[in-house]
Amino acid sequence: MSLTPRVGLLLMVPPLLWAGNATVGRLLAGSVPPLLLNAMRWWVALLLLVPLGWRAIGTPQRRAELRQRWKPLALLGLLGVGAYNALQYMALQTSTSINVTLIASSTPVWMLLVGALFYGERIRAVQAAGAALSLAGVLLVLVRGDLAGLGSLRLVTGDLWILLAAVSWAFYSWQLARPHPSLSGSARPDWDWAEFILVQTLFGIVWATAAAGGEALVVGARVTWSWGLVAALAYLAIGPSVLAYRCWGLGVAAVGPALAAFFSNLTPLFAALMSAALLGQSPQPYHAAAFALIVAGIVVSNRR
Repeated sequence: MSLTPRVGLLLMVPPLLWAGNATVGRLLAGSVPPLLLNAMRWWVALLLLVPLGWRAIGTPQRRAELRQRWKPLALLGLLGVGAYNALQYMALQTSTSINVTLIASSTPVWMLLVGALFYGERIRAVQAAGAALSLAGVLLVLVRGDLAGLGSLRLVTGDLWILLAAVSWAFYSWQLARPHPSLSGSARPDWDWAEFILVQTLFGIVWATAAAGGEALVVGARVTWSWGLVAALAYLAIGPSVLAYRCWGLGVAAVGPALAAFFSNLTPLFAALMSAALLGQSPQPYHAAAFALIVAGIVVSNRR
């Protein structure tokens, strides 16, 4: 299918919501611990997903399907729901939403490396060149545009957390691309999009809740409640957790993952605009240069 205005709009909604996720996460830094924020977000999302995907758990037979596949589903839940967003919220405690989304946009590079190291995928020369460009963009963000200071690079903690989050998402993506035998082909239960997200959320929320409990034991779980926090939780549960996934699925089904990937690179751009408007954090020239390098790397990597 060609890229129609409707499909283009569908594909612009997810990066806009994902940028909002980073901006809201930064706004809430100090108001709610990051691991607790992740757990609360997914508990609210679960309440929204149950009416949409209840068939996945609605009968003893469907629940038996989950028990038989609990190990691969637990891994998916850990990498996606349990780890990625939690690490992103941890990153936003000390790093800006612009930096976080720029570094996260290099995920295709980490997917390339994970595929080569763990799944036997051969890296072509053009892919290596693209990876080098994207990593140069990430490095430019890490040194805050000061290449002279490369030798004495000192990363803020948030930069390390979002790098780890990108690697986690790369492993998650490969688990979807090369699923466990019980989740592939005719062995896969007949889940629609809402049922599959619900299933992942059910397993992932166990990890997220356990992590929030550990956080409470170590550093406490003081929450500054306000109507703003309630509204933020509603946004995080409805927007990035449910609506973005649905729009993205429809868009990818219409034009394919290669073209859709270019729309995902709008996330840092939207984050920069939101940060300037809501956080007073104006983008710097090195952000634009890093964005260009990362996108150029992804474009080069996908050349045939």
